[in-house]
This record gives sequence, structure tokens and C-alpha cells, in this order.
Amino acid sequence: MLGFFLRLLPFWVREPLLIVIGSVIGLRLLHIAVLEKEWAPAGIGAVFLLLAAVSIHRVVRAVRARRGASAGAAEAGLPGQPQPVAARSAAPPVPPAAPAPPKEINAGVQVFAAFAVFGVLAASVWLGPRLLPPEGEGDGTPRAAVCPSEEDAKGEKTPDAYKKADVVTGADLCEALNTPDLAGLLGTPEEIATTASGDNGTAALTGGKVARPVAEVRFDTYTVNVSVTYNKLSMDQYVKLMEFGNETDVRKSTVLDRTAVFFSQPTMAIEIDLGGGGTGGPVTDGPLARNLAVALDGKDRGGYCEVTVWSDAGTLPDDDALLDIAETVLPAIPERAA
Repeated sequence: MLGFFLRLLPFWVREPLLIVIGSVIGLRLLHIAVLEKEWAPAGIGAVFLLLAAVSIHRVVRAVRARRGASAGAAEAGLPGQPQPVAARSAAPPVPPAAPAPPKEINAGVQVFAAFAVFGVLAASVWLGPRLLPPEGEGDGTPRAAVCPSEEDAKGEKTPDAYKKADVVTGADLCEALNTPDLAGLLGTPEEIATTASGDNGTAALTGGKVARPVAEVRFDTYTVNVSVTYNKLSMDQYVKLMEFGNETDVRKSTVLDRTAVFFSQPTMAIEIDLGGGGTGGPVTDGPLARNLAVALDGKDRGGYCEVTVWSDAGTLPDDDALLDIAETVLPAIPERAA
């Protein structure tokens, strides 16, 4: 269909269009081939450039033929050319009929061709950036993970506990946590986030009445988890409960004029024996995690935000890193109302 349409166009419209289209697309494909270091776009781009070169050759030949025909018509003495006066007694021989000069291109066709070429150039400029690979791709550089959008969670039912105005969602926590500075706060500024997630969960043993949104960002070295529990437990009560748990290295502190407490707690590890045909194994203690719990308001009316950091190798960052992360996330969490 495209070839039939091109054949209907006049020569002086079709060939310039082929030159512009072939040159723009060919150069763009060669540029992409250099960025991605692949031969397929380079081969296709070379074909487009070859077609543009053939069209240029045709236009050059047509221009030369037109000039030659005009020169021949002038030498043959066509009507309108000054003729020498000859004697009546000797009639000059009749010269052979010379070919008529090529017909001038209609002005309307020239205007149409100009607009067509301009349209092709404008479309090439507009589509050029869209033909390039996205930023971070094509050069082998991995892109940082992004948090799921609200549209991704449309099919999930949000618990009724999240209908309160001062309750944040897992997506809100993820956006507050997954900042470009997070890797630097952990002491690994060269790393990028590999996964980022947010979940609208509820606290255990509450029948879904207590909201507990969770966000998690994973790096090659560390994993950061932030959760907010909207219960009525104060920090003093939380510290007393630690006496019955397996928390260690407990240390009280303050974050943004709020009561806070540091503590260490082992993660859980599940062993799965794939070789023996078993489907599961015992739950054991995994690497140690460092935690920082902060009250949701300055008067410690209940509820807390908890920052947890751990690594598969068992290494942990300084407590200052958890303080910096908490100071980054807390402004996105409304204070608990009286």
C-alpha cells in the first residue's frame, strides 16, 4: 500500500521524501546501534541510508538531464529565440526537431512538496527522543526499583482500619522510604534499590481492626523495613514487654522530640530440604536485625513507627543510620491525634 502511494506521487515530491525519511531513520538506527552495541539496528539503518543514496542519485541525474535539455533547446532555435536573417534566394535547411524542454513543475506541487518535507522533518524531531532507549537502559546501567503505584493495588481490598484520616498506607511509606539518599544513609552510596514494596496489613491478633502498613526496600547489602502500628501501646509499655522477649542491646533515645528505643532482634530463617523430598523445615534464628521504634507523637499517646535493618551476611550499620532513616520517614506520618 505504501509503495503504491509513493508511485502516485510526482518525482520531485517522492524522491525528496525518500531522501529525508531514509536519512533520518537510518541515522537514528545507527545511533541506537552504537548505544546498545547491537548489529541488527545498524544493518537496518544502513539499508535506509542506501535507499536515501539511491534517491539522491536519481535527483542528481534528473537535474543534469533537465539542464542538458534546456541547453539543447537554446542551441536548436526554438520559437521565441532570435533568428538570423537569411537571403531569400537560398533557403536554409530545416533543422531536425529538437525535444521540448521539460515542463516546469506546477507551483501548487512545489508548495505541497515543501510542506511535506517540513512535516517529515517535524515528525522526525518529535519522534526522535521516543526512538531512543529509556534513560538508564541501553548503556547497561541498571535502574533503581520504584514503589508500586495506587493503580497496581486497585484489585486489592483495603482493610477498614485504613479509613481513618491520620492512617498512612503502605504505598505512602514506600514513597517516603525509597529516596535517592537511602543508600547513602546506610553507608553504601554506590548501591541502588533492587526491590521496593508497600503493603496495607493489620496487626496480629486484632481481628483486622488495627492498621499496620509496611514498606520495604532491598539493596545488595542491606534490607530496610519500616512499619507503623496504630495501637495504644506507649513506648514505656513497649520497653516493659521487651523484658519477656529475646531483644538485646536495648537503648532509649529520642527522635524529633519523640520517645524512641533501639533494640536488636534475630530474624527468622526457614530451612527447606529440596533434595530429600521435604516441603519445609524448622524455623530457626536468622541474622541479627537492628530496630528503632519511635512514638507517633511527642506525648506518646500510643502507637509507634519501627525501622528495621538487616543483612544476609549479618553485618549492621551504625545506629545513626537508623536515626537518619527515621527522621526521613516520620514527616510523612501524621502525628497521633489526642
